Amino acid sequence: MRRLIISGPIGGLVYWLFVAWSISRNPWFSFWKNALSDLGGPEANSPWIYNCGLVVTAALILAFSVYLILSAVNKLQTVGSSYISISAIFLALIGVFHEGTSPHVFVSTYFFIQFFVGALFYGLGSKKSLKSIAVILFSLAVVGAFIRWPSTALLETYEILLLTLFTLAVALWGGDGE
Repeated sequence: MRRLIISGPIGGLVYWLFVAWSISRNPWFSFWKNALSDLGGPEANSPWIYNCGLVVTAALILAFSVYLILSAVNKLQTVGSSYISISAIFLALIGVFHEGTSPHVFVSTYFFIQFFVGALFYGLGSKKSLKSIAVILFSLAVVGAFIRWPSTALLETYEILLLTLFTLAVALWGGDGE
């Protein structure tokens, strides 16, 4: 179970390693002008790096969701865990339906929605600390979606950092939040 619980934070780390690798192959990329998905689009050098990184990260998030499901102590945690498992599928689909394909915007949007709703439900089913953290992170995610960011990459980075914080909180406090 310990390997499953740390797969969430490791997923965040692995994702950023693939992003760094992809940026090294695409010196034109700018966090101030682009979307992260541009690294996996048809104009990118070696787009497979970014897209494979999404699939690998999705597998780690799916493993994390398996931990959440197996450790769930009530229905809210089970539902939240299930939403996060679905978000992992959407994350993999972002790599399959890369930028420039018609399903891309749908799968990328629903990845974030599914994950944050899942984190909120899981947190609401948890005790004190994790409940508070989940509500705060969900609120920050909603607020962040309405901020006028200079680029999509900055919005995505903000949201990814929030979901990584959720995985770290779970890894530190488990489902109880204590």
